[in-house]
Amino acid sequence: MVTFNFKDSSNPPLADHYVKLTTSKTNSYQETGLRLSRQESKPDESEELPLIDLSGLASADEEERAKCASKIASASTEWGFFQVVNHGVSPKLLSQMRREQVKLFNESFSWKSTCRLLNNSYRWGTPTATSPEQFSWSEAFHMPLNKVSDPACYGEELSSMREVVMEYAEAMQRVAKLVAEVLITNLGQKMEAFEEQIRCDEQTCYLRMNRYPAASGSGGSPLISQERIIHGLVPHTDSDFLTILHQDQVGGLHLIKDSKWVAVKPVQNALIVNLGDLFQAWSNDLYKSVEHRVIANPNMERFSVAYFLCPSHDSVIGSCCNHPSVYKSFTFGEYRRKVQEDSRIFGRKVGLSRFLR
Repeated sequence: MVTFNFKDSSNPPLADHYVKLTTSKTNSYQETGLRLSRQESKPDESEELPLIDLSGLASADEEERAKCASKIASASTEWGFFQVVNHGVSPKLLSQMRREQVKLFNESFSWKSTCRLLNNSYRWGTPTATSPEQFSWSEAFHMPLNKVSDPACYGEELSSMREVVMEYAEAMQRVAKLVAEVLITNLGQKMEAFEEQIRCDEQTCYLRMNRYPAASGSGGSPLISQERIIHGLVPHTDSDFLTILHQDQVGGLHLIKDSKWVAVKPVQNALIVNLGDLFQAWSNDLYKSVEHRVIANPNMERFSVAYFLCPSHDSVIGSCCNHPSVYKSFTFGEYRRKVQEDSRIFGRKVGLSRFLR
């Protein structure tokens, strides 16, 4: 059995839990009429996502603005993922956020798990996992935006982080709403009409700071082999409208493209945009919410920060298109409850297929 001394270590007890799952005889899947993805293979290849220069949206040239918007819509339809540059978030702010994040996660596990700071949002591993393929080798702080300005969330220990996180959250919110407006307009709907139906603001959106420790056991021995991969984040789709992600240069993000896992090449200071389940439903399957995952690195830790554009729980999600909808209408609250219920039963979400007509 792999063991750690956690008194002074910053690493959560991921290895202990992972090894227990590899030896557990618990049946990890119960019978269901719904298909659960079990694609656990290594990526077939490494690809660069569509790279879009967002400065085109502010061009004085109408043709340039239209061309940029078209690239965003095409990438959302064909990939469900793309990277953006010239997005208006300064490299200095990205670096400041990374420094604060690294400093936070370098604290001891015992402190992180008991400090109750950042809205008491510290999480690690996957409590509901019953098998290794359901287990995420990672730790995170997950804060609603309406808490990022609250001094009580930081205490004296994290006082230097507050202003950086506030500025970062505002910047990501601007990027998210800029991209969302392009996608809404492409569907033939005005942003004002969308915002009357769907409320996405500081009360509903989230910021998640992630750390993926090196996947190694005692003495630094790697737990990953040619036959085995360890998920930093298990395969999933996002349950929001869209996600804005800033990652470091370690790599490890993979997504499904043409029925294959492909590894995403990091681009310095770029932001990754991926569409969530709600935009797929809202667009009547025109936009794609694509399954993605993170593979833990055996030798290096990885950091990322994600901003999630989410609506209020009572917002009704239905197709904005005129032709018959693929999905039944549902509220975001109903969707979240079903995702949580499936995660408890199956160890992972089922998602939009629950709401097919």
